Amino acid sequence: MADETSMRPEEVSSIIRRALQAETQAGGFAAVGTVLEVGDGIARVYGIRQCQAMELLKFPHDVIGIAMNLEEDNLGCVLLGKDELIKEGDQVERTGRIASIPVGDALLGRVIDAVGRPLDGRGPIETERYRPVERVAPGIVKRQPVKEPFHTGYKIVDALTPIGRGQRELIIGDRQTGKSALVVDAILNQRASDVVCIYVAIGQKNASIARIVETFEREGVMNKTVVVAATATAPAPQWYLAPYAGCAIGEEFMERGGHALVAFDDLSKHAEAYRQISLLLRRPPGREAYPGDIFYLHSRLLERAMKSSDGKICPSCGLLTPLPPTEENLEELKAAKVCAHCGEDISGREIADGGSLTALPIVETKAGDISTYIPTNLISITDGQIFLEADLFHKMIRPAMNVGTSVSRVGSAAQIPAMKSVAGELKLSLAQYREMAAFAEFGTELDEATQRQLARGERLTELLKQDQYVPMPVEYQVLIIYLGVQEHLRDIPVEEVQRFGEEFLAFIRSERPGIPVRIAETRRLDEETQQKLEEAIEEFRKSFVATAGADGARVEG
Repeated sequence: MADETSMRPEEVSSIIRRALQAETQAGGFAAVGTVLEVGDGIARVYGIRQCQAMELLKFPHDVIGIAMNLEEDNLGCVLLGKDELIKEGDQVERTGRIASIPVGDALLGRVIDAVGRPLDGRGPIETERYRPVERVAPGIVKRQPVKEPFHTGYKIVDALTPIGRGQRELIIGDRQTGKSALVVDAILNQRASDVVCIYVAIGQKNASIARIVETFEREGVMNKTVVVAATATAPAPQWYLAPYAGCAIGEEFMERGGHALVAFDDLSKHAEAYRQISLLLRRPPGREAYPGDIFYLHSRLLERAMKSSDGKICPSCGLLTPLPPTEENLEELKAAKVCAHCGEDISGREIADGGSLTALPIVETKAGDISTYIPTNLISITDGQIFLEADLFHKMIRPAMNVGTSVSRVGSAAQIPAMKSVAGELKLSLAQYREMAAFAEFGTELDEATQRQLARGERLTELLKQDQYVPMPVEYQVLIIYLGVQEHLRDIPVEEVQRFGEEFLAFIRSERPGIPVRIAETRRLDEETQQKLEEAIEEFRKSFVATAGADGARVEG
């Protein structure tokens, strides 16, 4: 007989397989199997019967695996720990539990990995509630139209591509164009709102994630934020699992009638991790070597973002039982007696507003090409996209949003009436300006009307610039955009526009604070408020011109 040390791996696997088969036929325990081979974060296990898809398996050294390939004679498992700790012949046990994540208020302010283990050194997470990371997205009956604004704090985004609670808005662009910055600022802008935020970092360096967490803590939003981190050094299965874990955490808050935001940074790395896992599991590759179900990978994730129908909140489990929102079903809504989650009596409960889960997925492009495989998949799944252009970014136009390519399919339905009234013509003006500016570069002599259009576009572009970490409340955005669309900047030099806007807001805060307060309360820019705003602008213009003149700045008449 050949020496064991000289045996080939396939011979070892054959011996193990025959031994386990004999044990099984003799009535062996089918919840225990043996590792046939391991490597690159993948393990093949033989001997376990009746295993479920996405079931957690327990390997030696506390390594957890997930059963992804249920083949005729073995299981293909992805490992969520170091595969160096596992060797052929090791015993594997079923847990009987589908891949799940801890959820609830105990996660707020915490940094966790893709399976819910704390990474912030603040001890274990005390919660009794768990949710499966994978879930079938609710159907149409359990949804209602997206109509409630979700404000990012960016003037150009909230005015031109408004996002609603329950919407999926893709953020797309090349590397280093401000995609993550936009998401971070959107989270910072929820400081005073009722939105809980989940930031999912996929494949990022530890230092980058630490900086983002530090920013959240410094700006006072970490106490209502959960960071799910699949770091650059984590195995590919954690990259794959992290977005689903973040989505499950957000769904818990949505089903309690609350509002949540989940940001996926970014799904390009997520798709690459799934491609790696699929190829190692010997699934046949398709276009660009991605597996054939790559579209389903992201669609089943993003379809879980929604605005839930109104329903009744259970006093026992705290979750909402949504019911059809139509008037014809109002009696059915009032008559609902049993909680859909725990079966407790909810017959005496009042009808509550449905919650929402808003998704901001990020995808990275190469050389601005949005027509490649993964970006086009995500564009077709989401409700619009914000395209950040590298050329604009390098011209110091930030956020570097391309107005022509960016769109929101929810549109003005997700804007307050005050913003809708001032932002109506803004997108058209900026799009026309970009076309005229490209034409003017040829040095053609321009007529007076075109020159006025270019001058207006230059000032609007300058007005919409915004620094990082300074999200702006929507009532102040309305005031700033009003300056541009009502031609109050026509005699202000382009280089002075930003200073004019900043000092105008400071003037409003100190001298006329009632104007933004009224807009925030009524959500409208009525005639009385507009008249007061015009008076405030006129008063400020006099002082600004005097100050600018004293400082030697150029002011055009």
